[in-house]
Amino acid sequence: MNTKTMTIREMCDAFQVTARTLRFYETKELLAPIRVGQKRLFTNRDRARLKLILRGKRYGFSLEEIRQILELYSPEDNLKQIQLTVNTAKQHLAGMMDERDRLDRIISELKEELTGLEKALARTSPDPILA
Repeated sequence: MNTKTMTIREMCDAFQVTARTLRFYETKELLAPIRVGQKRLFTNRDRARLKLILRGKRYGFSLEEIRQILELYSPEDNLKQIQLTVNTAKQHLAGMMDERDRLDRIISELKEELTGLEKALARTSPDPILA
């Protein structure tokens, strides 16, 4: 495998994604592989960007948020990119924590409801298997 470029198949294997996914990110201009005829060759830059795309998607970032972060990359000064990443991540983290709290409340309510229903079932069921 060439360390400077990777084929679409090598990218799929390395990142556990489909060729369709890579082509989709290419159409969204998030990746820009070198085109040699019908062949796509992905550079180190593409690999770094795909890694960030997949991480962002895992954290719930939209493709537009990811695009904005990627567009701010500069080899000389990444301060703006880092700041936008921090701000976006904080927003998503707050949303995840709110959702977790909401789910914890619902889980607690459902457990209480099940306990009450199981007690009612035990009081009314003559079948010892159900009790």
